[in-house]
Amino acid sequence: MRFLLKSIEDRRWSESAQNQAVNAIKFYFEKVLGQERTFYELRPRKSQKLPGVFSEQEIIALFKAIENLKHRTILMLIYSAGLRIGESVKLRKADINLERKSIFIKAGKGKKDRYSVLSDKVVLLLQEYIEAYKPDYWLFEGQDGGQYSTRSIQQVFRRAVAKADINPYSTVHTLRHSFATHLLERGMDLRYIQSLLGHSSSETTEIYTHVTKKAREKLYSPLDFLDIDKPTKKT
Repeated sequence: MRFLLKSIEDRRWSESAQNQAVNAIKFYFEKVLGQERTFYELRPRKSQKLPGVFSEQEIIALFKAIENLKHRTILMLIYSAGLRIGESVKLRKADINLERKSIFIKAGKGKKDRYSVLSDKVVLLLQEYIEAYKPDYWLFEGQDGGQYSTRSIQQVFRRAVAKADINPYSTVHTLRHSFATHLLERGMDLRYIQSLLGHSSSETTEIYTHVTKKAREKLYSPLDFLDIDKPTKKT
C-alpha cells in the first residue's frame, strides 16, 4: 500500500499504471506464493472526461485554413464520416463508394467492420482529389506509395488549427467528437450515431448528450425562478 501511494505521489502514476501494479502484486501473491484469492479495494476509477468539441463555426474556419487539396480532403473526410485517425490512413480506394455515398471502414477499433456516410461535399472533393493524385491502392498514399502516416495528418491539423486561431488543445480526434455532437444537435437518433461511430455500447455514445450546445441551452439555474429584489444602494 505504501509503495503504491508513494509511486502515485512521486511518479505521478496514471489510473492505468496503478491498476497494472495492483494486478502484478495480486498475481505474485496468488500465483507465485499460492495464497488465496483476495479482493483489493485499491483500484482507482478511471476519470471520466468529456470530449472536446468544435463549434460548427470553428469547423468552417479550420477547413478554410487548408489550401492543399490532399490535406483538405483527409481532414474533411475524417469529420464527414466520424473516423479515427488510424482508420483514415487504412482506407483503400475500393472502400469509397461515391455513388452510394458510403465509406467502408474495415477492422476498426475492436476489429469490427462498419459503414459510414459520405457528405455530398466530400464526394465532390474526393472526385477532385482522385483525379489529381490518382491513388493506386490506398486512398491516401505517402510519398513512397505506402500508407499516409498519422503523424503527417497530425502536423497538417496542428498547422490548420494555428492558422484558423481555434482551440489549441484540440486534436484530430476532436473532429470525430464534433461529428457525433453536431449530428446529435441536428436531431439524429443516438442509435444511428452509435452505428456510424462503431461503438459497441450505447453508453459510450451517450457521453455526447452532455456536451451538445442545444442541451446546454436548455439548462437553467434554480435561482432564475426566485423573486429576488435588486440590491439596495450602499449608504
